[in-house]
Amino acid sequence: MTRYDERDTMFARMNYEAGSPEYRDYYSRHPELKEVDDDLRGRPNLCDSSCPSYEPFEASEIRSNFSLVEDLRPLCEGMPSNNRFRSDSSSFTDLVKRVAHDFGADLVGVAEMKPEFYYSHRGRHREHYGKKITDLLPFGIAFAVEIKKDMIDSAPAMTAMVESSRTYLKAATIGLSISYFIRSLGYSARNHMDGNYLAILPLVAEASGLGVFGRHGLLISDRFGPRIKLGLVTTDMPLKCDQSIDVDLESFCGSCGICSKKCPASAIPVNGKEIVNGTRRWRISHELCYSYWRTNGTDCGICIRVCPFSKGIGFSQSM
Repeated sequence: MTRYDERDTMFARMNYEAGSPEYRDYYSRHPELKEVDDDLRGRPNLCDSSCPSYEPFEASEIRSNFSLVEDLRPLCEGMPSNNRFRSDSSSFTDLVKRVAHDFGADLVGVAEMKPEFYYSHRGRHREHYGKKITDLLPFGIAFAVEIKKDMIDSAPAMTAMVESSRTYLKAATIGLSISYFIRSLGYSARNHMDGNYLAILPLVAEASGLGVFGRHGLLISDRFGPRIKLGLVTTDMPLKCDQSIDVDLESFCGSCGICSKKCPASAIPVNGKEIVNGTRRWRISHELCYSYWRTNGTDCGICIRVCPFSKGIGFSQSM
């Protein structure tokens, strides 16, 4: 499995302003994406008043939540204390998990950070565009917060995006709290949150035992299904890693397929898995998915709403 370039993500691509150095560089290397990306950028933004889902008070909360997340972005990195605490990996792991839960995480796991879990280059923001990611901290503390069922059940209405923005903000503050705490103990720690990821969070979360991937490309947890928002703190604090979950949903998702049937953009495949970036999984069309976001004015959420695992079906009931 090769490392994925953040410049290729949909959110990074949507940040490239026509005529900018980033725009010229990216589409000189990916001319096949220029037409579709230009079309998407020309559509109304999320929460735009012209979109069919628009509700002014909900749009205001969404904007304010993401504005706060943006203001927190510079806090993701910091220097550790010069006074390093010493303990064994099991004790450190128990401590970090307890602190994560105390800060509000609903699920917590630890994984070894394989190189392919990190992006190869940054691409989301102009100031970091094209920068190689070389500071590969060895451990990842993956955590999840629940997306409330009554909120996601309104998807694709703007109410569901209100909940999405709230959980992005909650994950950001939890991750910052964990990383500040670890740095106070003398170890390096880096928070990864919306708009400031150096790693692919679902891969780390899967390796840490938080869930497994479903047909819709989302991580499914046993407790909440795909109704989760992920967070991650990477660190050099010695930690004890968890095991991934030995559950194969291919048969269940293969016979279910409701997310594919209900997807308004036909972005979720009807057929089976294929090799994607060196891994066998269902191939999601991010362009089609995002096109509906810009058409409707929200981050949709229909696939989360209709998934049987969002309704309380645990892994034991799917086997």
